[in-house]
Amino acid sequence: MSRFGRQLRAEQLLYWRNRGAAFFTFLLPLLLLGLLGVIGRDQTVNGRPYADYFVPGMLGVAVVMTTFAGLAITLTIRRERGILKRVRGTPLPPAEYLAALVVSTALVLALEAVVVLAVGRLFLGVDVPGAWWQIVLLVVLGACCFAGLGIAVTRLVPSAEGSSAVVNAIYLPVLIVSGSFYPVEDLPTALRVAAEALPLSHLLTALQDVFIDGGVERSHLAGLGVLVLWGLAGAALAARSFRWEPQA
Repeated sequence: MSRFGRQLRAEQLLYWRNRGAAFFTFLLPLLLLGLLGVIGRDQTVNGRPYADYFVPGMLGVAVVMTTFAGLAITLTIRRERGILKRVRGTPLPPAEYLAALVVSTALVLALEAVVVLAVGRLFLGVDVPGAWWQIVLLVVLGACCFAGLGIAVTRLVPSAEGSSAVVNAIYLPVLIVSGSFYPVEDLPTALRVAAEALPLSHLLTALQDVFIDGGVERSHLAGLGVLVLWGLAGAALAARSFRWEPQA
């Protein structure tokens, strides 16, 4: 096995052995899907079953929780405990170490996306669209965007103890405003304007297009550009401000 393969395997073992991380970044979206899906089973949105909106919404939640929150919290804790600093003194290149962590996170997200779709099909009656490849592309695009933002935001988190609180304070309002649980159209005007500037709302709109209309509408392709811009900004900020040394 290559050096990268060994590090990737180690990251997977660390993730699944950390029950807290596995719950909040893997199981929580599934629990929300089951709970709120059952509650809204008989509800409709714009004449369609609520589940048609809610299942793609949970895919978006999975992307944010797994990539943004998962990477931000993990890297902050490792930085403040001196793990990242020690990595730089090993034969493993720092870039390879980060790549293994990101790829491991992507594998977790891929598994979670499959489970979300399976739960939506078996328990909520939401079929996987024929254009399933568009879902794959959108999840990959969203993962790239929020992974970069998650790494970048570690610069704003001063301690390991406060990492969960700070990261949750950032992404939970975004989940709510972006329409993960209900249509953005139901929000007050000011919040709808804010949602238009956020990357998650455009990712959710595109996912809903695929589930409801069979593919992303051309009028919404520009919104994916917003997602790309956020991702590029996050990657640039991460490359410029990421720190391997403890801040506290």
